[in-house]
Amino acid sequence: MQFSVSGIAIPDSKLAREITELVRDTESTLLFNHSSRVYYWAALTGKRMGLQYDAELLYAGAMFHDMGLTEQHSSADKRFEVDGANVAAAFLRSRGIDQHDVDTVWTAIALHTTPGVPEFMHPVVALLTTGVEMDVLGIRYDQFGDHDRETVVHQYPRTEHFKEDIIQAFYNGIKHKPDTTFGNVKADVIADKEPHFHRGNFCSVIRQSAWKG
Repeated sequence: MQFSVSGIAIPDSKLAREITELVRDTESTLLFNHSSRVYYWAALTGKRMGLQYDAELLYAGAMFHDMGLTEQHSSADKRFEVDGANVAAAFLRSRGIDQHDVDTVWTAIALHTTPGVPEFMHPVVALLTTGVEMDVLGIRYDQFGDHDRETVVHQYPRTEHFKEDIIQAFYNGIKHKPDTTFGNVKADVIADKEPHFHRGNFCSVIRQSAWKG
């Protein structure tokens, strides 16, 4: 019987099954379970907000979003988000998916670590970032009911020390190409002008999130 929570389930389609098989065979259990939870958080948010979206595209975005952290798909010089987006795009094109839909998934993955932009874009783009932020940073944690959180995590468990494990997974996936982490230049401008400025720290936010472990 297919797993569902509050009416949300993985699409029952050949495409979704192929995505699941590929990602499960490529990613660690840590990343596979994380990506699966991301889909449910994203889809539950979409349901709560009454958004219309293609569940297959959202599932593709969720499952491929961290493929750029894997050894098989990590380039020497591109951001891991772009690597994951490229893998997803190639896979979807090989299955005959319309280029417009491919572009939507590519954009969703490429922007999933860029806060402040996806929320104004296509629902698949916006929801993917929401799902990632919930699972990693605990953003909007209280907007999910206890039953939904517990059910999803039971089906796709978090590791005992998930926060440190996911930070390590990020590090392992990007340590060979540190230049690709260059990003928010505005923080550099403020730091240059204000000697006591303390920039936000991604790892600190993870560790302080509402999630346990």
